[in-house]
Amino acid sequence: MAKWLAALLLLSSLTASAAPVVITLAPNLTELAFAAGITPVGVSSNADFPPGATQIEQVADWQGINVERIMALRPDLVLAWRGGNPQRQVEQLQAFGIQVEWIDPETIEQVIATLRRLKIWSPQPEKADRAARSLENQLAALRQRYGHAPRKAVFLQFGQQPLFTASRNTLQNQVLDLCGGDNIFADARVAWPQVSREQVLMRHPAAIVTGGDANHAASVRAFWRSQLNVPVIAINEDWISRAGPRIVLAAQALCQQLHAEPEEKTGKRQKNPQL
Repeated sequence: MAKWLAALLLLSSLTASAAPVVITLAPNLTELAFAAGITPVGVSSNADFPPGATQIEQVADWQGINVERIMALRPDLVLAWRGGNPQRQVEQLQAFGIQVEWIDPETIEQVIATLRRLKIWSPQPEKADRAARSLENQLAALRQRYGHAPRKAVFLQFGQQPLFTASRNTLQNQVLDLCGGDNIFADARVAWPQVSREQVLMRHPAAIVTGGDANHAASVRAFWRSQLNVPVIAINEDWISRAGPRIVLAAQALCQQLHAEPEEKTGKRQKNPQL
């Protein structure tokens, strides 16, 4: 609470025409900022949505963040992500007096809350409110439509050699659960466990969900060959992997495909926008 009171006091000191200078250090944070009506002055590599994000200076990548350049941009706020930003470098920014907010949504509800949290930094706060309400409405619609759908055992496949999956304590698991899917590795002790082919086969999934396009889905089917002849549902990689507003698009696509009739899946596979 004290931190956000300080933020409000800082913003009140700005002139009415001056928008806060914001930097985002991960692609999902860039998406959240834009959805909240904020145009960052610096972003990370791979920040490619919305399209305008590709025209913004990159100040971070997988190797770390450019502390000197961020200092030169004199931001009022830096949005950081514990899953990808080096804590030591972020703490350097804080030591220099730059305000940093760690944004780590782990549920769709937390994505919605983040939009409202960013409202105080937005020159268009009403846009943040609209985006939050829109996500709430879409989430409620999915729960109403699929809340009583038949449950299906599903393997969430991320990576192939080695195989990785997601446990219950992940955003991806929530999306699957929302659609009536039972994660066969929900009980894993870590968020992103590495598993073996044999472990997957022993749990008898009725479908595989993976991030990627139609070509990747074909690769997954070839990987399992005759050992596991089940539908492979490929969801746009950015939608399903980024904890941002488009996670609801991932849920909509997954729910539709998980409960589609077999002929519907076949007939629409090439037309589906997430493929």
